[in-house]
Amino acid sequence: MDLLGASLVLLLCSPVLLACAVAVKASSPGPVLFRQDRVGLGGKRFRIRKFRTMHVTDGAGPQVTAAGDARITAVGRVLRRSKLDELPQLIDVLVGNMSLVGPRPEVPRYIAQYPEEVRAKILSVRPGITDNAAIAFRDEERMLAASSDVERTYVEQIMPIKQRYYLDYVAHRSVAGDLAIIGRTVWAIAGPKKR
Repeated sequence: MDLLGASLVLLLCSPVLLACAVAVKASSPGPVLFRQDRVGLGGKRFRIRKFRTMHVTDGAGPQVTAAGDARITAVGRVLRRSKLDELPQLIDVLVGNMSLVGPRPEVPRYIAQYPEEVRAKILSVRPGITDNAAIAFRDEERMLAASSDVERTYVEQIMPIKQRYYLDYVAHRSVAGDLAIIGRTVWAIAGPKKR
């Protein structure tokens, strides 16, 4: 399902991918793709792919992003809001680092803060492009924008809730459940927006 789904979406979305790549390249100096270490199946690290949405910096700043972050480019704001910046992760699915559905892969710095038993369970499955936590926290950047300490809010308030979503997914995952999550993800992105 992963290979077929990722291949089909890449094929159908190739004009969108090309347009995004051109827009990113024209928006600011730097590479089209952003690569970052994430922790995947069994604790193995891999470099996730996303369209670059920020100005190239020396790496300083928090590893979570709030709405209004000065590092985000104008094109980046559109890509992040529409979730188009995530499309290159379909390549990560094809090479076997990710699945279409599964717990979102964290950076090593945050995964190290998970309780050991929780970490082992979550890393027992391949990370995914989407899951119920990603749907629930679709507006995470806007939630974090109200915080005076973005990283602390993420670690202390958001991360524990995400862990519960991830554990629930691991305990109850199924093909039918994955298809339902994909459907809810498409609806969350393309469906009518709440006012």
